[in-house]
Amino acid sequence: MKKLMKICGIILLIVIIAFGGLLIKNAIASNKPVLSNDYYTWLTYENELEAKYALPGTYDMEHSDVRSKNKSIGKIRVYYPSDINEDGKKYPMVLIVNGSGTPAKIYLPFFERLASWGFIVVGNDDPQTGTGQTTSDTLDYMLKESTVKDHIDAEKIGIAGYSQGGAGALAAVTMYENGSLYKAIFTGSAAYPFLAENMGWKYDYAKIAVPYFMTAATGTSDDQGVEDIEKDFGGVAPLKSLEQIYEGMSDEVFKIRARVAGAEHTEMLNKTDSYMTAWFLYQLQDDGTAEKVFVGEDAEILHNGNWTDIEKNQ
Repeated sequence: MKKLMKICGIILLIVIIAFGGLLIKNAIASNKPVLSNDYYTWLTYENELEAKYALPGTYDMEHSDVRSKNKSIGKIRVYYPSDINEDGKKYPMVLIVNGSGTPAKIYLPFFERLASWGFIVVGNDDPQTGTGQTTSDTLDYMLKESTVKDHIDAEKIGIAGYSQGGAGALAAVTMYENGSLYKAIFTGSAAYPFLAENMGWKYDYAKIAVPYFMTAATGTSDDQGVEDIEKDFGGVAPLKSLEQIYEGMSDEVFKIRARVAGAEHTEMLNKTDSYMTAWFLYQLQDDGTAEKVFVGEDAEILHNGNWTDIEKNQ
């Protein structure tokens, strides 16, 4: 009974804090967007590259919505450079995995802004993504059936997930056969292993074999400061869990963990947006300027007061 009550408490906490709680639930009910088209202007940055990558890129955008046969997926939403059918290029693709109760349809400006940097960006309307199944299915659809399948660079596919979606992204990479197709991962406050397993969102971080940038917030919604995060609920993504995952990954893989100073769980999508963009530009487009955010002793992230608790192996 005690264990059941603990699990019920975890579920309740996640429902309350995940990307805006009641506000988000009300927005979903009315299909009202939670991001304005200029959401990237909500924050200002003192560091040059963080400010640069928070803005839109130079590509004009188009998008398409496709109703999936899978009712859990709902619609698959795809944003891509408008010249995709004329320029003959192949573009890297990034799949976005939704947080709890946060279908893609209510934060589409996020997809558009990222795609403006020269990516095909894909999401779906599944509000419960933690198992990774609908993300795996969406990847298969994009590569085999989508109208842009011939324009996807299948050697440059990334995945990003937030909260429950962070667990879903890690599951998609480590628990499914097509997980080997991903070449880079980003997560914002991914539900940590103890929490994820109790919620039915199991993943195996020891199997991560591609570059991984893991982030979390310093606030109590992500880290409650408990001594033993395997026995007691430690928040959604406590620092100890980032350390656990970092140490559990191969040292042959570029890995970086960092927390957003002064942030709470519900702020992670906005406050990590810039460096998430830089991460995929570096990993999937070989962008040498974006590389300067992460690599070396002079990496911008190391000298950025917005970020703390940083460890990396390059």
